[in-house]
Amino acid sequence: MTNATAPTAATAVTEPDDPVRERLRRWRLVLGGEQADGTGCALSGRDAAMDATLAALYGKGDKAQSGRERTAGLGASAPSVARWLGDIRTYFPSSVVQVMQRDAIDRLGLAALLLEPEMLEAVEADVHLVGTLLSLNKAMPETTKETARAVVRKVVDDLEKRLATRTRATLTGALDRSARVSRPRHHDIDWNRTIAANLKHYLPEYRTVVPERLIGYGRAARSVKKEVILCIDQSGSMAASVVYASVFGAVLASMRSIGTRLVVFDTAVADLTDQLDDPVDVLFGTQLGGGTDINRALAYCQSRISRPAETVVVLISDLYEGGIRDEMLKRVAAMKASGVQFVTLLALSDEGAPAYDREHAAALAALGAPAFACTPDLFPEVMAAALEKRPLPIPDTA
Repeated sequence: MTNATAPTAATAVTEPDDPVRERLRRWRLVLGGEQADGTGCALSGRDAAMDATLAALYGKGDKAQSGRERTAGLGASAPSVARWLGDIRTYFPSSVVQVMQRDAIDRLGLAALLLEPEMLEAVEADVHLVGTLLSLNKAMPETTKETARAVVRKVVDDLEKRLATRTRATLTGALDRSARVSRPRHHDIDWNRTIAANLKHYLPEYRTVVPERLIGYGRAARSVKKEVILCIDQSGSMAASVVYASVFGAVLASMRSIGTRLVVFDTAVADLTDQLDDPVDVLFGTQLGGGTDINRALAYCQSRISRPAETVVVLISDLYEGGIRDEMLKRVAAMKASGVQFVTLLALSDEGAPAYDREHAAALAALGAPAFACTPDLFPEVMAAALEKRPLPIPDTA
């Protein structure tokens, strides 16, 4: 009888036929507070448990109406945090869980607890967690490293499944279109360009265009046609970009027609090209944090260019340069003058517009290399445009 009445009590709190009470309930969950913060709506059952998980993270330091300080919190205990991680996965969707995990790490200083295998097994893995683990890599005990690699592997595999197919298809099409021919086969005719070039041969009486010249593209050969150099800032603020760029680097490296090089830098430069067959190895080869010397990184990339007209250099950085600014700009200008397609991404992530050095961004734009933030979903289109040497699809929010 007790089991039968418990759901009824919980349902009474969220009864859709009582919109006023439902509105009060939602405000109560938003406001928190032991005395319902003036809503007059007490919580019970699942709602009370949900409120407790929120209070543990966001309620520290709040005062109840009675004047007593709230005692909720996660403390520094790994078991209590593990239970809390389980609770939030019970009450909230995955996207909310990831936000709360990030807030817990930032607000409560829980990064050190991620060095414990039991904690890593309890968290909801996402790109931001991977960034945190990479920043802790050098401090991580051996007993935790295998668990950490498993967490990173899961995120990387999920990203590859989401991004690889579309990236390969988009870039294969771009490589095909970059090989223009004057006598294309029927299936290789570029009809938009052909019609535009033959508009003067329009026959009004037949309402048609009679093309005298066909424009098309051949199929890209299986040999390397283009070179791509990904030059990635591995300072701490670029963690999500490093994760996505490593995944894209592995995808590009799997395409025979593209020769791919991956370079990461802070004040030093590391070439991780030989690890591109496994993006997890690439990620654990980075060292998030430290300063930034973009000029030194570009000097290294410039020394590796053998076919400028067939090379795309992608600099992923917030442009806070700690090296020689004027030399950096001179290198970009020299690469562009030699025929290199130069792309500057302020971020490669879903986080929106990042903080960046606006003066350096303006200087690059003046050189014909506009800097903008790019989402992972847009990146294949950006690369396709660069390979075809056409204007980049720069977002309006850039």
